[in-house]
Amino acid sequence: MTQSAEIQPKVSLAQSSPTVGTFRERDGALEWSGRQETVRIEPWGPDAVRVRARLGGPVLHDLPGALLDEAPATESAVKIEDGRGRLTVGALTAEVDAEGMVRFLRTADGGELLAEERAHFWWPGPRLYTAVGNGHHRLEQRFAAYDDERLYGLGQHQHGRLDQKGLVVDLVQRNAEVSIPVLTSSRGYTLLWNNPAIGRVELAHNGTRWVADSARQIDYWITAGDPADAQRRYSAVTGRTPMLPAWAAGFWQCKLRYRTQDELLAVAREYKRRGLPLDAIVCDFFHWTHLGEWKFDPKEWPDPAAMVRELDELGVKLVVSVWPSVSPLSENHPVMEQRGYFIGTQYGPLAHADWPDKEVASTVQVAFYDATNPEAREFVWSRIKENYLDPYGITAFWLDACEPELKPGFPENLRYWAGPGLEVGNLYPAENSRAFHEGLKASGEDEVITLNRSAWAGSQRYGAALWSGDIGTDFATLRRQIAAGLNTSLSGIPWWNTDIGGFHGGDPDDPAYREVMVRWFQFGALSPLMRLHGFRDPGMPLGPDMTGGPNEVWSYGEEAGAILEKYLRLRERLKPYVLDVMREAHEEGLPVMRPLFLEFPGDQAAWSVDDAYLFGRDLLVAPVLTAGATARTAYLPAGARWTDAWTGETYRGGAAVTVEAPLDRIPLFLRDGASLPVREA
Repeated sequence: MTQSAEIQPKVSLAQSSPTVGTFRERDGALEWSGRQETVRIEPWGPDAVRVRARLGGPVLHDLPGALLDEAPATESAVKIEDGRGRLTVGALTAEVDAEGMVRFLRTADGGELLAEERAHFWWPGPRLYTAVGNGHHRLEQRFAAYDDERLYGLGQHQHGRLDQKGLVVDLVQRNAEVSIPVLTSSRGYTLLWNNPAIGRVELAHNGTRWVADSARQIDYWITAGDPADAQRRYSAVTGRTPMLPAWAAGFWQCKLRYRTQDELLAVAREYKRRGLPLDAIVCDFFHWTHLGEWKFDPKEWPDPAAMVRELDELGVKLVVSVWPSVSPLSENHPVMEQRGYFIGTQYGPLAHADWPDKEVASTVQVAFYDATNPEAREFVWSRIKENYLDPYGITAFWLDACEPELKPGFPENLRYWAGPGLEVGNLYPAENSRAFHEGLKASGEDEVITLNRSAWAGSQRYGAALWSGDIGTDFATLRRQIAAGLNTSLSGIPWWNTDIGGFHGGDPDDPAYREVMVRWFQFGALSPLMRLHGFRDPGMPLGPDMTGGPNEVWSYGEEAGAILEKYLRLRERLKPYVLDVMREAHEEGLPVMRPLFLEFPGDQAAWSVDDAYLFGRDLLVAPVLTAGATARTAYLPAGARWTDAWTGETYRGGAAVTVEAPLDRIPLFLRDGASLPVREA
């Protein structure tokens, strides 16, 4: 259906080029065309639409993005009349006026959820295309700002803010800064910027602006509904996480780094000798012969088969570190370069970072394999399969430095199989995890989990767990991880954790740091994944021989060690509950670590709580985040009764309560009579 040319709605003569566009219905979608621009709005799952806009032709359908290839089926209706087009999909209605301005409304009452806004009454409009050559543009998409709006998500960042209204956030992957461009609004919508381009989002008080530095079209997805429903809708269109393997719900032991097979086995044996739960242990970097050969160095790991066999007997899973970088000394470098499996550059050689390697006194210039290239993914997996899976049965991998870790960090100089670096650069970590997911599945493995330092929208469908990167080791850093984890959970990544105790330093003999470790360990025990890691003092310079100080639970003295053991056992008792919550993530797309407003959207006070969270539906966690604290004030949401899990005292929700929090206690509250084994029997 095309709007008649005789219908000429009024337009604003203030515009630089006032144009009445043309509407049409096409395959169930609403399209508007004008000023050489096409805007296509189509149903994309219940209560949701996808919007694409392109200058100079019809929208493109084969660009990289996070959405699954097929949208969930849903009923919709298109109506074109009076110089206006409307597409209604359940609770969401998208409206386009004669000049191509888009608004999103609640279907039930017509209330505005989000609307485009012009930058100026004359020029430019809400969508700006600035040519950068070869059919690419610097894209800007502007929306109105709302004084009462709160905004959450955007992946994992270290700014410490849960509500990100007022911030400017770079859309780029960096160590500890993970770009996942999805926002949940307190106004009742969630929006995915379905574009892996390098750019930024500006959440200003005078407007919201999404920017892609170089791309071919605007592409975003939006759904209406409360935060829990939005998570269900978002995960349905970007892919749900697999079911977490049971072993991964337990305790992971790690440090930088166990240098030999004997050292790693001695730690696993000691945990079992002490009767302490241990489910996984990590073999970190430099275990390889050369970077990019992806195999054990026999000088340090002489019998991996025996090591894996003994760990299996102890009930411990081995997790092996795999980097995407390839040293020129690697046996794989020549063939990968010849076949074009490395990320290319616009200017200069195929080298992206300097890094130490074995058998050389200085650093070497390493390349990164191109995870956006299907053949490169297959090649890397073939090496992993040949060197880890087939001979030893190793199926769990730590995908470190997968931003990728460029030095210097110039994405505009990169050329990927999927496109120029500026256009597709944020996609890399998701495609890297995809290589392992597809490889393990093709090898007949049902359980897939990788531990990743970076992610993008949709990473969760590949079994990608995320950790918060190389962070500090003080209370201020611990405090920031609460917001980081909650915003990650609202970005579709349910498997998340931190290096317990932080990464950069920390003296196990320092009483002040021991307090940090205890409080962080308590938080870690109530995180989606529980993993102890760090580069403890005294450290060594970066290189193949490096290691850090001790980082096992008995490394922190008798008093602290006893508390850490207490929380190891708490995690073990809670594993059935953890797995139940993980099943909700798998089946419904609900996060494990939940901001209070996810369960209590009607409680306005819950929207501002950034220092506590719900672990699943039934357990409210209020970590102690300051030195020397022996009490903690926590807000308990309205609409439920809460029981102190340690004392049994009950409280009516809708108020803050202050409870005792001695060093060995993290405040925990059970919802509406829930029964969980927090206290030892």
